[in-house]
Amino acid sequence: MTRDELKTKKIGVLMGGLSAEREVSLASGAAVHKALLNRGYNAVAIDVGRDIARVLADEGVDVAFVCLHGRFGEDGAVQGVLEMMEIPYTGSGVLASALAMNKIFAKKIFQAAGLTVAPYRVMRRGDAAIPGFQLPVVVKPSQEGSSVGVSIVRDEAQIAPALELAFTYDEEILVEQFIKGREVQVGILEDKALGAIEIVPKKEFYDFEAKYTPGMAEHILPAPLPPVLYQKVLAAGEEAHRALGCSGYSRVDFLVTEQEECYLLEVNTLPGMTALSLLPEIAGGAGIGFEELVERILTTAALKISQ
Repeated sequence: MTRDELKTKKIGVLMGGLSAEREVSLASGAAVHKALLNRGYNAVAIDVGRDIARVLADEGVDVAFVCLHGRFGEDGAVQGVLEMMEIPYTGSGVLASALAMNKIFAKKIFQAAGLTVAPYRVMRRGDAAIPGFQLPVVVKPSQEGSSVGVSIVRDEAQIAPALELAFTYDEEILVEQFIKGREVQVGILEDKALGAIEIVPKKEFYDFEAKYTPGMAEHILPAPLPPVLYQKVLAAGEEAHRALGCSGYSRVDFLVTEQEECYLLEVNTLPGMTALSLLPEIAGGAGIGFEELVERILTTAALKISQ
């Protein structure tokens, strides 16, 4: 849709939700809502609950700007409701959202596309031991974001607490070989790479605290990689976005090793849109201010399932 067409619509900014990332989503939604109002759109902030279909109907929402993170918002659930109600929305569709949110299925697709991922195993409750890896390993739930429930295990004593933490969030968890590398993240807008940023956390691991606490991580933009490697990581970001069938925008996270291997971690189909978020920072490095970024994302709103 064009900007002029969207100015005649009621935009619902979907935020909050039911996941462990609720507070981050509220911050993202508030920033997007303010930007839309500043640009002259008829935008309403909607805190998403289980009655979301009724609320959307009561509010008369024409287009949804989805700012949800985690389960029931980033996993295809809300996208399915919007498809059923024929409300165009931002971000990826039902299938791409569900695949990206499930780290296990996403890794299988990345491997099929020829992208490099860390060696991994899937564990379920009752499995006897972490299989086939030397320590250190990374233990994470299969379907949470923002590093919720993630641990680095360096010695035997840390295994049981790490598994218990991950199983708090999911019945299936992922155990990955720890890869020592630089955190590099690629911003995707309108299905093309905008640029890459390097994250240098003040602590060893870029965890929830480091992501959302000012001063806990240094951001280097553009990522200081040799030109050929920089282009390699941008191309890998675009390929990961395409492999899952993502739409509009995303953020793709990598570990880049000294051997110049680019290990794909995950694709975030609804990346953060807060003051500390990386996609807006990457866009800024490409000359796109926050309000313009929000507006450009809005123009990509669409139904993804043929009616």
